[in-house]
Amino acid sequence: MSKTKGFIAEFKQFIARGNVLDMAVGVIVGGAFKSIADSLTNDILMPLLLLLTNGGADLSAWNIHMGGSVLGIGNFVSAVLNFLIMAFAVFCLVKAVNRFHRKKEAAPPPPPQPSKEEVLLTEIRDLLKERT
Repeated sequence: MSKTKGFIAEFKQFIARGNVLDMAVGVIVGGAFKSIADSLTNDILMPLLLLLTNGGADLSAWNIHMGGSVLGIGNFVSAVLNFLIMAFAVFCLVKAVNRFHRKKEAAPPPPPQPSKEEVLLTEIRDLLKERT
């Protein structure tokens, strides 16, 4: 029974971490963004591509029949475009976050002040130079 309680307590601690919550938010937002990327691909890009290629036929009609098998080329092209859109969006997001977190280059620190001994020795040297 104590192993179960320990496991449950460890699981609660794991869930309460900020990284897990951030990851959950990212997955939810990513899922919502996927529907936008799918719509952009299927409703805007593919009709434009089809208009340029064969006069507006349905993308799902891009198939190659090989014996008893059908290769869904149109579906594959759609999936590749969805991937490229998602990858570009993630790239832009990471680039923006990196720019936001980039620390400004700090000015170099001023040279250290000479110690009291160095100042005194410099004064003595200058006085000796004046006398000679």
